[in-house]
Amino acid sequence: MPDTSTAVDMPPPAAGAAVFLGVRHHSPACARLVGRAIEKLRPAYVLVEGPADMNDRLGELLLGHRLPVAVFSHYRDDTRVATSWAPLCDYSPEWIALRDGRAAGAEVRFIDLPSWHPAFADRADRRTNRYADAEARYAEATRRLCAHFAVDSVDALWDGLFEIADPDDPEALQARLDAYFELVRGEAEADAGDRAREEYMASWVRAAVAHAGERPVLVVTGGFHQPALRALTYRQDGGCDWPEVPEPPEGALGGSFLVPYSFRQLDAFAGYQSGMPSPGYYQQLWEAGPQAAARGLTRSVAERLRGRRVGVSTADLIAARGLTQGLALMRGHAYETRVDVLDGLAGALISDDLDQPLPWTGRGTLGAGTHPVVVEMVAACAGEQEGRLHPDTPLPPLVHDVAEQLARLRLADPAPDGPFTVDLTDAAGLTRSQVLHRLRVLGIPGFTRVSGPADGADPVFTERWEPGAAGGREAALIEAGARRRWRHRCSGMTRAGGSRSRLRR
Repeated sequence: MPDTSTAVDMPPPAAGAAVFLGVRHHSPACARLVGRAIEKLRPAYVLVEGPADMNDRLGELLLGHRLPVAVFSHYRDDTRVATSWAPLCDYSPEWIALRDGRAAGAEVRFIDLPSWHPAFADRADRRTNRYADAEARYAEATRRLCAHFAVDSVDALWDGLFEIADPDDPEALQARLDAYFELVRGEAEADAGDRAREEYMASWVRAAVAHAGERPVLVVTGGFHQPALRALTYRQDGGCDWPEVPEPPEGALGGSFLVPYSFRQLDAFAGYQSGMPSPGYYQQLWEAGPQAAARGLTRSVAERLRGRRVGVSTADLIAARGLTQGLALMRGHAYETRVDVLDGLAGALISDDLDQPLPWTGRGTLGAGTHPVVVEMVAACAGEQEGRLHPDTPLPPLVHDVAEQLARLRLADPAPDGPFTVDLTDAAGLTRSQVLHRLRVLGIPGFTRVSGPADGADPVFTERWEPGAAGGREAALIEAGARRRWRHRCSGMTRAGGSRSRLRR
C-alpha cells in the first residue's frame, strides 16, 4: 500500500469551511490526494459521492473485504426496472475517503441520492454504473483538450496530465485538477438528473458545515460536480438540517447488497462505463509508481503472449522498450504512460496491417476482427484480480441456499475437475440435474450442459455437464436473489417479516 500520509501544502481552512476535492473515479493520483488531505486536515466529516441509503451500513462496507467489491442496488415497480453498481477498488478515491476518514476519527457519510431514484432514470442503460464519468456526457471540452495536447483519447490526456505527475508536488496537481474540472464543466447546463443530485449533495455539505464546529469538512465527489457544489453549498437560502434519505415509493421494491467485483468487470474495454480502463495497470501504478507499472505492464504482456504460444523474443522486448522510451520523450512525459507502453509494444510485436484503430486510441469494447496480439495486450492490462467479501457480510438467503446444496451434492469445493455424467434414472443424479438446471435458468456461472435429452420425450437418460470458471457466481446469485424478492412480492408469496428465497423447482 502506498504512503498517503505526505502532508498537502495547503493553508488551513477557515473554521467550519468545506474543502472540495474533485476526483476522477478509480484514479490513483486522486486517491493519493484524498489520503493526504485527510491526514493534513483532520476533518470532522468526510462526505463522499455514493448512495446515502448505505450510510447505516458503512460498517458492513469496511469489514475487510478483498477488493474490488461493489454496492449492487436494485429497484422495481410497475413501470420501471433499475439496477446499478458502485464499484470500489484499492485505488478508488471514494474507498480511500471511507477507509482513511474512518481511521482518522471523522464522521463518514455517503451524500448522493439512492441508486433507484428517478434522478438516475434517464441513463441509457438500466444496468448503470454509478461512477460513470459525468464529464463523458459533456465531451466538447475534453475534445478540445485532446486536440490541444495532440492525444487520441481522454485516457491518454488524463495520464499525461495527472497520473504520472510529480508525487512530491500535490499542490500543483490539485491546482491542475481544479482547472481541468472547471474547464470540463464550463457553461454546460447539467441535465435534470445531475441537478437533482447536486442539490441533494449540497444539502449534506451545508448540514455538515453547520455541525462541524471549528473543524473542516472534506467533500470528495466526481470532479464534474465540484463547481456546482461550491456554488450551491454557500447560497443563502439553503437550510442546515441533515437531509432525509428518500424511501422507495409505496409498492416498489428496492435494496442494496455488497457483491464481489473483478478487474475484468472494471475494465472499460469490457464495457465498464468509467473512464479508467486497464485496472491491472493502475493497480501497479497505485502500489509501486509509474516506472514499476510500465515495466510490469511490459512483463505481463510478454508472459501472456508466451503463454498463448506467441513468440516474443528478448530482441522484441528490447525494441519495444526503446520505442516506449522514445515515445515518452517525444510526448513530453516524465515517465512512460500506459499508452506509451502499449504503443511501443504494438510497434515492436505487430507487423501486420490492422483492420481497425488500436483500442486505446478511443473508447468502447473490443470489436470483431481485433488483432489477436492486441486482444492479449488489453487482457494483460486488465489483470485478473477478483474481489472476495468478508465472511460476515450479509447476503440474500439464496446465496447460502445454493452454497449448501452445491456442497451437499459434491458440486462445490472440491468441485469436479472435469466433465461429469449425471444419471437421470437415479434419485441422487436427478436431484443433481435439477439443481444444475435451476442455476442455468438463473444465469449463474460455473456449469455448462454439454449433452442430454432434448425434451421430455427424448429417450436419453444421462446428461453430460462441464464445470467452468465460477468467477462472478456470488454476485450473480445476489442479483438473482433480488429478482426473486420482486417475484415473491408480486405473487403475494412474501410473508410479513420476509421469506427465504430457496432454490426451488
